[in-house]
Amino acid sequence: MPHLAEQDDRRALAAPAQRARLLPAPIAPPPARVLVITGPSGVGKGTVIRALRERTGGLEVAVSATTRAPRPGEENGRDYHFLSSDEFERRLAAGQFLEHATYAGNRYGTLRSELERPARILVLEIEIQGARQVREVLPEAMRVFVAPPSIDALRERLAGRGSDSPGQVESRLAAAADEIRAQSEFEHVVVNDRLEPAVDELERLVATMRDTES
Repeated sequence: MPHLAEQDDRRALAAPAQRARLLPAPIAPPPARVLVITGPSGVGKGTVIRALRERTGGLEVAVSATTRAPRPGEENGRDYHFLSSDEFERRLAAGQFLEHATYAGNRYGTLRSELERPARILVLEIEIQGARQVREVLPEAMRVFVAPPSIDALRERLAGRGSDSPGQVESRLAAAADEIRAQSEFEHVVVNDRLEPAVDELERLVATMRDTES
């Protein structure tokens, strides 16, 4: 599917996330409005966000924290906040995470300090379990589920990346099937069949967020 956009690295792992059992206490509304973008691995969340930022100003993307090692070309604080396992656990115990999850042995999460970024709208590109946690602590956030046009289209996109073994593709598709069934939990669903219409819909949603600014 040439128009089905590339998925970012945070969700490009075979194992589904483990939802945290203990959610942080609700926090005061942040100065920036929060836009949560979620969906299955390979659906193209990262690319639609990049295209959206090219069209509209005032959007800032939160930088996730992770315990995995940096990949070539990745920069601490720009691509991820790279933390040791001990540091991640220390920050988690201190209540510094807005949401967090585990993927194939690595920890990922959004630090609450990311909410202090100077932006009119802060974009959280996270997986579904993290989006559920954000719903509990920031119910005023707009949550958008990015869906593939079909499982077959998602299979073609994942296989076309060439970065996964056939077994990894099937594992991701199995997780994606469960995730797609969760889309009814989200107030907004954008089908990423072709990039431009998907970004058009996201742009309209961002406009409604700005219309309600005081």
